[in-house]
Amino acid sequence: MLEYYRDRYKVRLGFLPTRRNLNRPNLFNRDYAIAEKNKVEEYLKANGIDYVNLDFLNEEGLLFRGSDAEKVVERFQALKVNALFAPHCNFGTEDAVAKVAQKLSVPLLLWGPRDDAPEAGLNRTRDSQCGLFATSRVLKTFGVPFSYITNSRVVDQVFKRGLSNFLAAAAIVGKFRAMRIGQIGIRPASFWSVKANEAELFERFGIEVVPIAEQDVRQMMDAMLSERPDEVASEAASIRSKIDSIKIGDDSLNRIAAMKLAVREWAKAESLDAAAVSCGGAMRKLTGIMPCFVLSELTDDGFPAICETDLHGCVTAVLTQAAAGAASPVFLADMTVRHPENDNAELLWHCGVFPHSLKKEGTPSAITDHYGSGIPGAAKWEIKRGGLTITRFDGTMGDYRLLATKGRVVDGPETNGTYAWVEFKDWPELEHRLIFGPYIHHCVGIYADVTPVFFEASRYMPGVSLDLVDPTPHEIERLLRG
Repeated sequence: MLEYYRDRYKVRLGFLPTRRNLNRPNLFNRDYAIAEKNKVEEYLKANGIDYVNLDFLNEEGLLFRGSDAEKVVERFQALKVNALFAPHCNFGTEDAVAKVAQKLSVPLLLWGPRDDAPEAGLNRTRDSQCGLFATSRVLKTFGVPFSYITNSRVVDQVFKRGLSNFLAAAAIVGKFRAMRIGQIGIRPASFWSVKANEAELFERFGIEVVPIAEQDVRQMMDAMLSERPDEVASEAASIRSKIDSIKIGDDSLNRIAAMKLAVREWAKAESLDAAAVSCGGAMRKLTGIMPCFVLSELTDDGFPAICETDLHGCVTAVLTQAAAGAASPVFLADMTVRHPENDNAELLWHCGVFPHSLKKEGTPSAITDHYGSGIPGAAKWEIKRGGLTITRFDGTMGDYRLLATKGRVVDGPETNGTYAWVEFKDWPELEHRLIFGPYIHHCVGIYADVTPVFFEASRYMPGVSLDLVDPTPHEIERLLRG
């Protein structure tokens, strides 16, 4: 299942190398431009980047006529390109690049190779940087947002870092513009903080919510138990093999397995990216279990399943998973209490929804009932040490923001549920951002530093303000500039 969801985050790059529509021995030399294009294309191939080139357009595979823009657009649209990379292999053709970018309306990356010293006779053969200044100005005129890598060579670290960061940002943008979120059940009555404007999410961002009732989930579970008992038994055995202590009965474990299989099947049938799940009242009564551990399992498989019908939490989880290419599972947490001794640390916790693959090595795991209620399905373990990015997409009164900051898991007192004590650079600053921003206590964590990715993606997310805490926007700009 994890590979299935990883494939949903992949980016297909439209490779748009360009040169000036002139060819003189010592000015805008075509052969030099082709050589630079070949260097970049070799890099794309060597690094397994999925791309579509311009070989169909002419024998050079370079864009140098504005009149060819429509042909390129048609080709890239047909092959489902969702990002553009326009290396200026010499000065380039500014109007052609701008026309393609405007029509496709996908993230665009500009870059040009650093020019060599003037040749004998003081002639310059490319002037790539000069052309980039021209193209960027024209893109502004066309109203096209774009990204940029500092003028450099293909072998330079700033090029490698910039391209990688851009591709991850493009994955975020692709998901943000075409996200489908399942909603199982209704919002718990007392949980006003997770209210979301479903119509506005669709109207402004194209985020679609696909609802299903708890009763329907119960019927799918019953069908799994009665019609596909072998699959349920296999799933239950898989759970037993990795959990140290299962403090619930076999019937309850089978119901957990059946719910996981049912929701997973529904999610694939509806082509969903995540699900917001009602984990209270009706769900407990109808299914006889708490869905906490089920949500842990689904999220571990690459399908973020978010409790308390937190739609904004689903958006956060999908964007954060996209930023890392689904290479690591995310987790949804409550920010609950400050560390008793560490002034910059906070307890990130929930009833059992953190993926088991994130468990701290050498510590026990358990499936239990919910706080001694007798209702099975919660879980308990501590997650591993390491660096995190913590994120939250949220909004009120039409003001949507995306908070991102770095942290690291540290030692702290044991507690119930699934949990981690996370230290931040300046917890009081983050605390005040959370209080005064349009945020609730829910956040998403991932074991990766994806703050530069969100910084880049924010260029292409109109209507969403990026709220960076650590590092600051200036620090990220300095990093990406090289």
